[in-house]
Amino acid sequence: MKKIIITIDGPAASGKGRIAKYIAKKYNLLHIDSGLLYRKVAKLLIDYKIDLNNTKQIKKILINTKKLTLRNDNNLRNEQIGKVTSIVAKMNLIRNYINKQQIMLTNQKTMKKGFVIDGRDIGSVVFKNADLKLFIEVKPSVRAKRRHKQLIDLGEKSIYAEILKEIKLRDKQDIARSNSPLVIPKGANIIDNSGLFNTTLKKINKLIGQIK
Repeated sequence: MKKIIITIDGPAASGKGRIAKYIAKKYNLLHIDSGLLYRKVAKLLIDYKIDLNNTKQIKKILINTKKLTLRNDNNLRNEQIGKVTSIVAKMNLIRNYINKQQIMLTNQKTMKKGFVIDGRDIGSVVFKNADLKLFIEVKPSVRAKRRHKQLIDLGEKSIYAEILKEIKLRDKQDIARSNSPLVIPKGANIIDNSGLFNTTLKKINKLIGQIK
């Protein structure tokens, strides 16, 4: 039986990961988090003390790391890994490596009914022939408010204006990126996730129900 593939693209902090987890659980799909894979590569480079300007060293690490796993280690969420991830995610060498890893993951044997993959170039570059493509939209101000509240709730310091500035900068960088820029994939369904999450899910469930 053919495994279905659902892709979810969109800007940073638009809720892609939360939506992907919901879809994976409800429809028995394997969730491939592209952001997690980038963080794993960042941690590898940190652990081996690799100079991020040394392409030869980076290439050697990638060649020796033939397969990444989807296991979500708690130590992948620290500030240092976050900073390195934002740097390596712009590198063509690493983006191409991650794209190949994602394709490999969807070719593995699984009892799941298919895959849901979220990122910023999934439906436009990695899985152009996906069964369903979603593009999540949320205004920068709404994304900043949500991120600000999330940090405050965690007891961390947060300044809304700074978060909004960071999100706008990230959007600009993602759109202007030469390799795999953030675009609305051809044939994608645009979903506005600015309102209630349940409203977003109703729209998505209807679209998934139409997959043949």
